[in-house]
Amino acid sequence: MSFITGKHLQRRTFLRGMGASVALPFLDAMVPAGVWGRSAAEDGPTRLIAIEVPHGHAGGADWGREQFLFGPERIGRDFEFTNASALKPLEPYREYLTIVSNTDCRMAEAHDLPEVGGDHPRSAAVFLTQSHPLRTESSDVYVGTSLDQIYAQQVGRSSAIPSMQLAIETIDSGGGCFYGYSCTYQDTISWASPSQPLPSIRDPRVAFDQLFGVGGTAEDRSARRRTQQSILDVITADLAHLKVALNPEDRVRMDRYLENVREIERRIQGIEARNTSGEQREIPDAPPGVPDSVDEHIKLMLDLQVLGFQADMTRIFSFKLGRDLSSRVYTESGNMQPFHSASHHVGKPEQILDYNRINQYHISTLTHLLDQLKDSMEGDAHLLDKTMIIYGGTMGDSNIHNHRRCPLIVLGGANGQLEGNVHLKAPDRTPMANAMLTLMQRLGLKVEDFGDSTGEFALSTSSSPVVTGS
Repeated sequence: MSFITGKHLQRRTFLRGMGASVALPFLDAMVPAGVWGRSAAEDGPTRLIAIEVPHGHAGGADWGREQFLFGPERIGRDFEFTNASALKPLEPYREYLTIVSNTDCRMAEAHDLPEVGGDHPRSAAVFLTQSHPLRTESSDVYVGTSLDQIYAQQVGRSSAIPSMQLAIETIDSGGGCFYGYSCTYQDTISWASPSQPLPSIRDPRVAFDQLFGVGGTAEDRSARRRTQQSILDVITADLAHLKVALNPEDRVRMDRYLENVREIERRIQGIEARNTSGEQREIPDAPPGVPDSVDEHIKLMLDLQVLGFQADMTRIFSFKLGRDLSSRVYTESGNMQPFHSASHHVGKPEQILDYNRINQYHISTLTHLLDQLKDSMEGDAHLLDKTMIIYGGTMGDSNIHNHRRCPLIVLGGANGQLEGNVHLKAPDRTPMANAMLTLMQRLGLKVEDFGDSTGEFALSTSSSPVVTGS
């Protein structure tokens, strides 16, 4: 234990046991004597979550724009969502929502004839780099350093884990995919350097062990899992010692936090038990920790991100929400077509609306994340106030594979750096990189250009008059 009764705890204090190392949430006991209020929580660097949604959106089609399926009709603060809008699920959180419509991702377009047709492998690699990938099937992949990793290079060293990369669907792990591109470009959205892609974690068990297994060996963690012993069972001595030194409010916070940890651990154990029971699986090749239900999988990965922030184990996540060519059926959306088939709506209104149901479902999963962040207090502020969530992709109209008028929204308070409750429509031919550049500056990064940026993007209503748009 690294605390002494009567003295404040360090912000990053751990309870340790065999194969487990559980970081504590923010407690009053971590506040030095004489420090009160919000300053006690030490805002520190803004937390960042970057989420890539694949293969365009219904609002990128000509008819979809006319129906305002993504960008609302009004620009500024007085916008309203139609019932069919993919963004409608975010209505309860509009005060934390910044909509950026009409930006382009030309770095995902073909730049010469051999690259024609390679929109799928290029798209994911471009999202957080806003750079054009080198066409190669070998290990000499090259694109750009991603936004999240530029940020991690500045703030990641102050965390136990500089950043974490998560994904929902299968990872091909290199080799050639098609149109002369390495599968690596589709596997990750995070690049530590232009030639260094970072692998994504698909298995919730692996992510959980990375967050709560630091300090133990792989053998210890494996032995503990074989006994079905909870990580909380191996820290009981340290926990009992700690609770004696805490005030009643901190004990309640601690109990609630540890119950969240245990509840997620139970969910993972239940998934593993179900998937190793011998019953037929919907995803037979997936690891035992990966749920067959995409809804269960997404929510579990989002919950792990919240726990990572609560424990301050990391302040940066990237999350790849799917794959362009996925055949996944999102039953929760009400559309029973495979994702990629549904995305090719051939411009027919009824099929565009069918695809929009999947887009709306993807957006709706964000409310689970927002609920959890808003319910997580740190000092006298909640984590949603301290987080920036970037959600978008580099394809516009999925039916024709264009990279114009791409989806982009930003959520959270970002430690006061985002106004929220605003729809900003970019002038035609504005690179998405302009918005990314300004978001990086709001994160405190001293950058003057990014990808194919041509300048900063106004994230304020003062320079965005309220007019009618699409």
